[in-house]
Amino acid sequence: MLKAKAIGEIPEATARVAKTAFPKGNAIMRLRDEFGGLFKDEDFSDLYPDLGQPALSPWRLALVTLMQFMENLTDRQAANAVRLRLDWKYALGLELEDTGFDYSVLSEFRARLIEADAQERLLDSMLEHFQTRGLVKDKGKQRTDSTHVLANIRVMNRLELVIETLRAALNELAAVAPEWLQEIVEDSWYERYAERVDNYLLPKSKTARDSYAKTVGKDGYRLMDANETSTLSVELTALSKVEILKKLWERHYERKGNQVRWREKGELSKAAQSIESPYDPDARFSTKRGKDWVGYKAHFTESCNEESPNIIVNVFTTAATEQDVSCTESIHQVLAKKQLKPEKHYVDAGYTDAEILANSQIKHDIELIGPTRVNPNWQSKIEDGITLYDFNIDWVNQVVTCPGNKTSSAWGSYRIGGAYPLNIIQARFSHKDCSVCELKPLCTRSEKQGRYLNFQPRAQYEALKHMRKFIASEEGQQEYRIRAGVEGTIAQAVGVFGGRRSRYRGQSKTHFQQLMIASAINLVRIDNFLQDKPRGKAYTSRFAKLKLAA
Repeated sequence: MLKAKAIGEIPEATARVAKTAFPKGNAIMRLRDEFGGLFKDEDFSDLYPDLGQPALSPWRLALVTLMQFMENLTDRQAANAVRLRLDWKYALGLELEDTGFDYSVLSEFRARLIEADAQERLLDSMLEHFQTRGLVKDKGKQRTDSTHVLANIRVMNRLELVIETLRAALNELAAVAPEWLQEIVEDSWYERYAERVDNYLLPKSKTARDSYAKTVGKDGYRLMDANETSTLSVELTALSKVEILKKLWERHYERKGNQVRWREKGELSKAAQSIESPYDPDARFSTKRGKDWVGYKAHFTESCNEESPNIIVNVFTTAATEQDVSCTESIHQVLAKKQLKPEKHYVDAGYTDAEILANSQIKHDIELIGPTRVNPNWQSKIEDGITLYDFNIDWVNQVVTCPGNKTSSAWGSYRIGGAYPLNIIQARFSHKDCSVCELKPLCTRSEKQGRYLNFQPRAQYEALKHMRKFIASEEGQQEYRIRAGVEGTIAQAVGVFGGRRSRYRGQSKTHFQQLMIASAINLVRIDNFLQDKPRGKAYTSRFAKLKLAA
């Protein structure tokens, strides 16, 4: 039960002693002086029941959570800081004698936010304060980039994974239905699944490992069959670890009658569908630029205007297998909802394609700026090669004219399905015209048909053409340099605030962590801005400076 209380003044004794200890203040004390408590109890009233034991003030728990991430502390360390540190008592408005609370309260507060799908609330409330002060505004410039986040799990090979999954299901069933489980287990199961099995204890040869994997598969199927025929079937099969067991067995095993087969690696379904741990079923395996990881991706979007601090305005957390290009539209929708839409949005090539470039301008009035994927056609790789953009398209009459002044003989359209459906227009030139054209070696290598072109509808085509021309220009290269700054933000999130590895398990909890890291970065930057501290510059080693001075 929540009894909302006003934030109130800082106790006189706390203020006096804290300012004596910190005559110039510090970031946490200045945070309280500038923004009060940042939050109010009323901001969290929907998270608490109408009846029950009175809860601790949620505005204080929210502020403690932010300060915890500002200093990269554990729950236990943060609870100790509330009890022991003068600057924290000052920011929280506590008496000097206040003994704080048990560290488990912080976990319970996070759980309330996540269960209510309110992870964004702390960052959004902060941004509203900044908007009121004019520190962050709608329009302007923003930039986005992503980084990988490692799941809080032990990475396992296939054999370890199925063993650990079966062991996790057995532990879950032992807690829920111990008597039933005792009736069906074999003595050998205690040897195989009582303790965690590390790779060095497993057979070494492929034949022996495959045989062991089949044994585990048979044990898993026996457990699942017993679940289905049990009088407790509904309750047991709905358990989370039992559901994961079913999904893992579908991917790694094949059963025909009484025969169980351990699938070959090449037969497995795509990584996007693969569970990598029974303890974090949201984590996925992915690879990018030679980097392999199991976990998630975090996308940070920050303002980048000269006259104001660089503030992170949005964090988007996805599975590791999610492509960046699929996130651009979602990011724009969230920014529009927050009334923090940029006028110009700088991204890398992973976030752009023709349709997104066009829709960003049409739907959201956002100019998306970033390189596009390289044209794979051979004509673009040779000198003076005739590419799509060397043709003149008459959209009204549906006719294309080539550099040789010949017109297309056919115009049609079709749709490509898949994860990212596309509408494609195809224009064809006659073989008769192309075969005698002196430009043919630069245009087409086909001996049996004329040149044909595939391109998207007009809005997408022109958006892609414009962006490729702009990025290739000196003006575009100069303007696009602003995007590089977001890499410094990611380095700060990873290197200073511990953003590379998730503290928690599950995508929603990992998202909460990234939101808190973004909020902590914002508070540090706002404090520096209000103190007129200059922005940090990229580090250049003494040796590198020798070249610059030459």
